[in-house]
Amino acid sequence: MLRNSQKITHGRYPLIIKLIDFFAINFILIASAWVWKIESFDTVILISLLYSTAFLLFGEYTQCYQYRPKNNKIRSQRRLFLTAFLAILFIGFVRILVSELHSRGYLSAMDVRDIPASPFWYAAPVVFLYAVRLVIFKLSAKKRIRVAIIGITDNGLAAEMALRKEYSDIQLELAFYDEREPSRLGELAKKITSPYEGSVLNLVEAAQASKVDEIYIALPMVALERIRHFLAMMSDTTVNTYIVPDFYAYSTNMSQLRSIHNLQTIGIFASPLDGGGSFIKRAEDLVLGSVIMLMIVSLMLVIAIGIKLTSRGPVFFKQDRYGLSGQKIKVWKFRTMKVMENTDTVVQATRDDPRVTRFGAFLRRTSLDELPQFINVLQGNMSIVGPRPHAVAHNELYRKQVENYMIRHKVKPGITGLAQIKGYRGEIDALYKMEKRVQYDIEYIQNWSLWLDIKIIIKTIFKGFVGKNAY
Repeated sequence: MLRNSQKITHGRYPLIIKLIDFFAINFILIASAWVWKIESFDTVILISLLYSTAFLLFGEYTQCYQYRPKNNKIRSQRRLFLTAFLAILFIGFVRILVSELHSRGYLSAMDVRDIPASPFWYAAPVVFLYAVRLVIFKLSAKKRIRVAIIGITDNGLAAEMALRKEYSDIQLELAFYDEREPSRLGELAKKITSPYEGSVLNLVEAAQASKVDEIYIALPMVALERIRHFLAMMSDTTVNTYIVPDFYAYSTNMSQLRSIHNLQTIGIFASPLDGGGSFIKRAEDLVLGSVIMLMIVSLMLVIAIGIKLTSRGPVFFKQDRYGLSGQKIKVWKFRTMKVMENTDTVVQATRDDPRVTRFGAFLRRTSLDELPQFINVLQGNMSIVGPRPHAVAHNELYRKQVENYMIRHKVKPGITGLAQIKGYRGEIDALYKMEKRVQYDIEYIQNWSLWLDIKIIIKTIFKGFVGKNAY
């Protein structure tokens, strides 16, 4: 008999907040423009709609609308202010574009002077949006919550840690329940920081006496019958009960949950950059890549002259690498060696490598040899942030030695990445270094957001270009 798929509902909170944000932004901007008698009122309405739409789109990828009713501290709303900042930058880009088109006669109907320029005008609604969130959080958040976890397991320990972080702003009373005696739990019993309160029967009594607010069942997925048994026991109470699925039983690389109609699936090797994510990522690369190229073009010219004056050969070196979906791409670099290796066997550069020129050694230490890869970014086969591309020969070697190695090719390779700012760059002289690099690459893919990219770029500027492993 074919079973009906279960419908999993998500809280209405994000949708309600989005609607409030959209109408609040437009009302405040349009009303203030009317009060201040800003000219070109039609343009004000158009820009207001454009700004509010951009705010919602950026908010999706800064996780501004992630449901966190227990977190009401000001610092927890940094995503709100980041979203507003990005939306204001976007309007600034629109002003530049309109100005350019107007000067060329392509957009005579609109002058850049028609677009309000003051960032304070765009920032005004953000104060109201924050106040709305603060009120909602204050009204919905509890001062104390009592939580029970069924199962002293690795999954239960992970649940304990996650719950303590989630409820860090309120008083949390957390306890474990397990059918096994503490003497049978071994090392796991020593790892829990919350008290052990006995068997699940004790939990049922506590729940029926209204002494528990939430219950989390954290048993292995193979323990199906026990999970069903405990759910039946909890059905005799009114406590919110949740199952903590042990996805690690399948893979450590779970990327996302996906609904196909009402059927719920787990994305193990799925990319987070499908659909709207790919558009945001590409827009980020085009905007930042174009700005950076304008800033570094003079420096690149100086480096090109330095290469020509210090060694024979071309300025640029293009090497085959694996890009998105494992497809070969040509990666641009400044030439730093006396040789041009791009064969099936590529020897990694080592300290005091005789193949590296003196000027090339300086370029490699400072990562200036990577600057031409912004050409790859503008071409669309690389990204500013992503897993670093390896030579094809190294890919073929490590894909056989490192588990899940090829998952790093679910996204475009990057000029910098999470592994690089964590210190895993340069020569791979031990397998564990490549394993750690791949681990951070997969962590980046799983947790990608526009905010994460910005943090990596900022950290790269301050500490990622020069390192002891760069030679």
